[in-house]
Amino acid sequence: MGVFPCHCCHMTCLSGVKAASRPVVVFLKQCPPMGLETLKIDDVQLHASTMKRYGLGPHRGRLNIQIFPGNTEKEIPVLNSFPKHMVARYIRVNPQSWHDSGNICMRVEILGCPMPDPNNYYHRRNEIPTTDSLDFKHHNYKEMRQVMKVVNELCPNITRIYNIGKSYNGQKLYTIEISDNPGEHELGEPEFRYTAGSHGNEVLGRELLLLLMQFMCQEYLSGNQRIQHLVNETRIHLLPSVNPDGYDKAFEVGSELGGWSLGRWSHDGFDIHHNFPDLNSILWEAEIRNLVPRKVLNHHVPIPEWYQSKNGTVAMETRALIAWMEKIPFVLGGNLQGGELVVTYPYDRTRSLGITQEQTPTPDDHIFRWLAFSYASTHRLMTDARRTKDFAKEDSTINGAAWHTAAGSMNDFSYLHTNCFELSMYVGCDKFPHETELPEEWENNRESLLVFMEQVHRGIKGVVKDVKGRGVTNAIISVEGINHDIRTAADGDYWRVLNPGEYKVTVRADGYTPTSKMCEVGYEIGATRCDFVISRTNLSRIKEIMERFGKHPISLPVRQLKRRPQQRWLEHRFGRRE
Repeated sequence: MGVFPCHCCHMTCLSGVKAASRPVVVFLKQCPPMGLETLKIDDVQLHASTMKRYGLGPHRGRLNIQIFPGNTEKEIPVLNSFPKHMVARYIRVNPQSWHDSGNICMRVEILGCPMPDPNNYYHRRNEIPTTDSLDFKHHNYKEMRQVMKVVNELCPNITRIYNIGKSYNGQKLYTIEISDNPGEHELGEPEFRYTAGSHGNEVLGRELLLLLMQFMCQEYLSGNQRIQHLVNETRIHLLPSVNPDGYDKAFEVGSELGGWSLGRWSHDGFDIHHNFPDLNSILWEAEIRNLVPRKVLNHHVPIPEWYQSKNGTVAMETRALIAWMEKIPFVLGGNLQGGELVVTYPYDRTRSLGITQEQTPTPDDHIFRWLAFSYASTHRLMTDARRTKDFAKEDSTINGAAWHTAAGSMNDFSYLHTNCFELSMYVGCDKFPHETELPEEWENNRESLLVFMEQVHRGIKGVVKDVKGRGVTNAIISVEGINHDIRTAADGDYWRVLNPGEYKVTVRADGYTPTSKMCEVGYEIGATRCDFVISRTNLSRIKEIMERFGKHPISLPVRQLKRRPQQRWLEHRFGRRE
């Protein structure tokens, strides 16, 4: 079937034949995978005697590739172990029989203990050490909570732990806040979030966020000016495990025997990332009927009543996320996922045009492309064409719908219902990397995690006030040429992510006269300050005075309104003559 070059090793072969015994699993936990899932073994090292076509060639035989037919166990890997330890440089798989499903196909991973080999080019090239003193291991729920507690105790002045709700099994969804004034929203300071683990078996994101909070705390204390500036100017929220119930299922079998789907969904069977209300259809239908923006706005699309009432089809974790997203005025967010090396951005759903489907970019497509590129381009492996052939044309970034369309994604909901621009980062090909791989995965993603956070300061920001200096809540911020508005927060402050350029910005609010000005965005990181002072309309002032003094307008007869002002004054002074 094929030949797989690997490091010199004592090995066990994982494929689709029979289940593993418990003693073998204990042995495997000490020996990491050789590199099929992590792509340490390159595509060019994989060969097959025959293949149906390139898209189904030997490079698609990695265990973490999405489910496909051809095995009686499509979702859960089963173990083949050699009767005794073997040392080899090449592995050849030669199937003797298979189920008659029309095609023969198989996915494999080679597990074993590496042996020193100074002549191994592939091992030397991919070995990346780290100098960061962090806790590189997989953490169960209790251990995850302990890591967050240690960070909070080490940096009490810049951290706060809170939870946004509970999972189906009652596990709290713990979040850590990193800010120079934790617990409070500061006027003019943007809010940023990272979430991970919405698919419980994609565990790398969970560990990356635990490493990130440790790293930021240590670097802040050591005087790292970049980290100190980021913490002092941003309110950062890190939620490492959206789906702790699913994680528990994946953690139980471990990184070697975890399948494509085990632990992916919530305990009650929901894909949390795609469990949000489908607001795309509501907006697009309103556009077809010419109701936008006259009756339906292009932003803050309300959650439909049918979704609110469907308790049985909405995960508890999803409801907790929605309440969190509505409470805090997030500006930028990223959700960390696994199984690929790519960054996706909205929309995640194609638009229906009769019997056809069309990929529809958001009005902020050019901004989303930049945000995606800011992460991918600073990742050590994402833009390596040898590793990401499927996404090389777009520099390892892609519109979500162009990859695989789905309704109700967290990214689309965030964009259409809140001010927040949300993207998905697929941070590693191996969904559940071995513990020994975590230091290298941290090095792969560390700079990207920081650079993407810094993008929250790209664009314009300001405060919208009335003539008395009071902040105006829910004022609409419109940018000419971009058909997507945002709103001011409770104190009147706002943030609008924009690429470099000059923009005409207009502010509107109920009862106020619209105001416009030109705002310029530079190339350096640091949002341009663009404040507005708006005044009440005459009609709104009259209504306010009447409501304050309990007075109501007097309806005068039409003939009386038509009299000349002088005549009305005489009649008022001396009485009307009939």
